[in-house]
Amino acid sequence: MHSEVLVTLTPDQEFRLDPQGAQPLTNEDARRWLDDEFVRLDCEPLRASGKVLLADKVLTVAAAAGATLLSDPAWAGQFARATVAALDRPVVRVDVAAMAVSF
Repeated sequence: MHSEVLVTLTPDQEFRLDPQGAQPLTNEDARRWLDDEFVRLDCEPLRASGKVLLADKVLTVAAAAGATLLSDPAWAGQFARATVAALDRPVVRVDVAAMAVSF
């Protein structure tokens, strides 16, 4: 099955990430990786309640990673694998500017 993560930072800056060719992550491993990156990148919860939904975590990690990490093939591949596994969707679109995650 085709899998892809498309991250749009700005209208002129998009990253098409392909998680293919690597060992798939389990849902638990994907969530753990996103949790670790959320903390490592010093991300903040989007909601005043402090609750962090998986889609919010993907969005904030992508925003914090920026072009630097999204351009790193190793990090970007791991992000793509974690995103499709955690959200259980083969195609995920992350629009940082619009603060939206769609499937």
